[in-house]
Amino acid sequence: MLYFETQTKNKTKKILLKKHKMATGISQAIGLMFSRKKKFDFALIFDRAYESKINSSIHMFFVFYKITVIFLNNKKEVVDIKQNLKPFCLYVPKRKARYVIEVPNKTKLLSLRLKDKVDWK
Repeated sequence: MLYFETQTKNKTKKILLKKHKMATGISQAIGLMFSRKKKFDFALIFDRAYESKINSSIHMFFVFYKITVIFLNNKKEVVDIKQNLKPFCLYVPKRKARYVIEVPNKTKLLSLRLKDKVDWK
């Protein structure tokens, strides 16, 4: 996984998280599986090849704690937010998404709403 010391922000420039990791290669498949809750203090960003409901769906197999997931379209606009996603379940976003951002469940989303833009550098 690549690690970046940057910030994930919503369009009003409020910081969601101070650091994020881009899931690349095999980490796209592994994600947070077998990770520890106390070490998950970043946004894990998945960049899918294209917008799709199925391609951006996620599973929580072998993730032993709840998380929050933000789904973004090609324009990095929020199309779905799923809070308190439980371990060992599946979730398909309500709309097509390209980017999937997994954040700790305790993350304050700062009034993040549908159609808000999220950015990272």
